[in-house]
Amino acid sequence: MTATKFPIGQLVATPGAIEAMEESGQEAGFFVDQHVTGNWGIVDAGDWQLNDQALVDGSRLLSAYMTLKGKKIWIITEAQDNDGKRAATTILLPEDY
Repeated sequence: MTATKFPIGQLVATPGAIEAMEESGQEAGFFVDQHVTGNWGIVDAGDWQLNDQALVDGSRLLSAYMTLKGKKIWIITEAQDNDGKRAATTILLPEDY
């Protein structure tokens, strides 16, 4: 198993994201596991590079994945605070942003 690259803090999900995962029969952990190991999913090359840089500088991380039913799911882990901690990771639909 690949090691986690960063802590996620508190994990939360929007009602829309929960519904999309339930409809596809997928668990949040499936998407979160990819996110924390640095598989940023279907983000473009620019966002992929920003995420790789965020592992170094502590800024926000954004991943995007498709459910088996074709719904796009985003996972956003907030930037580190002054103590170097990431407070929260949110699973959401793009329209929830």
